[in-house]
Amino acid sequence: MYDRSYMEGTRGTMAVDWEERIDVQRLRRERKERALERLQESDLGSMLLVDDPNVRYVTGLAMTGGSGADHYTLLTEDGDVVHWDTADHAANQRFNCPWLDDIRYACPGLGNVPRASGRDSARRWLRDRMAETVSTALEEYGFANEPMGIDVGSTGLVEGFERRGVDVDTDTATELMLDARKTKTRDEIECLRMVAAICEGGFQAITESAAPGTRESEVWGDAVRELWRLGAMAQGGYVTSGPNTWPKHQANTTDRIIRPGDLVYADFYNIGFLGYRSCYYRTFSVGEPTQAQQDAYERARDDLYDVLERIEPGATTDDICEGFPDEDGEQMDWYDAEEFWQMTTNHWAHGLGLQLYEVPLVWRGLSPEHPLEIEEGMTMAVETMRPADRQGVRVEEMVVVRENGVEILSQWPVEEITRIE
Repeated sequence: MYDRSYMEGTRGTMAVDWEERIDVQRLRRERKERALERLQESDLGSMLLVDDPNVRYVTGLAMTGGSGADHYTLLTEDGDVVHWDTADHAANQRFNCPWLDDIRYACPGLGNVPRASGRDSARRWLRDRMAETVSTALEEYGFANEPMGIDVGSTGLVEGFERRGVDVDTDTATELMLDARKTKTRDEIECLRMVAAICEGGFQAITESAAPGTRESEVWGDAVRELWRLGAMAQGGYVTSGPNTWPKHQANTTDRIIRPGDLVYADFYNIGFLGYRSCYYRTFSVGEPTQAQQDAYERARDDLYDVLERIEPGATTDDICEGFPDEDGEQMDWYDAEEFWQMTTNHWAHGLGLQLYEVPLVWRGLSPEHPLEIEEGMTMAVETMRPADRQGVRVEEMVVVRENGVEILSQWPVEEITRIE
């Protein structure tokens, strides 16, 4: 395991002038440079980005969902950026985002607005107007006759561009952005380290809130309040308890009353800091855990660290996934499953960044036939689970691949179940 040096990582969340912390200007600059480098190496003259994480990666704007294609960004191989957004957002961005000098009003040709219009004619008009806004910019910047990549597959939108003579590539832009984003800059890594630290504040809130007589929803509310207090944007996650911990309860957090002897499971996924998403699990016991619970936790933890020890630059995901449990460990008989691909989300590792799932994916259901090579600078979450007396334990670590293994970004104690007295 990588051992980071003294004072490396997790400083304050506020801006100060007396030490170096996350450098957001460098973060924006280096991300755009990576995307631009991939674009310049391709046959494309420009890329139209509609997918929120890609838009944020290039522009630094806080994409929080929106209504679908009411914001989109054009990047040209000369490094020009044109961004379109809703009236209120665009007006604020012109004032607050001086690193962007061409911000225009968007026409939402995809997503909720055309869907809500109720008329095919309205949807066609919106898509056509969206294509017109981009085509006009391509002409202004001198790229109307160069191929343009787009990171969404919309036949209607592509047809709108083709009617205007734009040569649209629907595959390359997605691959270029995946390649740009698969390894992380120093500031991206620090954002993920920071969100792990914030999640640990949420775990602490759980230890102070969970007790017999409290409801899952109350415990989750206390945890979320702490996450927001520490500067996160909480857009996912849940707390479950007792029988709701195995298998994962489909309703997520419920009003179930916690009882003595329960396991309590916290899933902090999609907790964001500057857009960078967590995936971080821990299991707690209300009182002394039973021997079965301790044994299950030990197996899950050992499975997890078997995988972590296999991860290093040059390793491939087909070899790494062999550290995850076999058919018996996956409880495939219990699930009445015959193939590993049927066991999605139980045991795997997935990349982390501006999205919850990024490159790479390490999974017995996919990796043996479709391996990827691990690269230094990749960030990921590795997760495992085991059943215990009609309940279940889950454990997960957030890591970054270093030159000689992984650095573990998450630091909540993992040796044994956290006991809540």
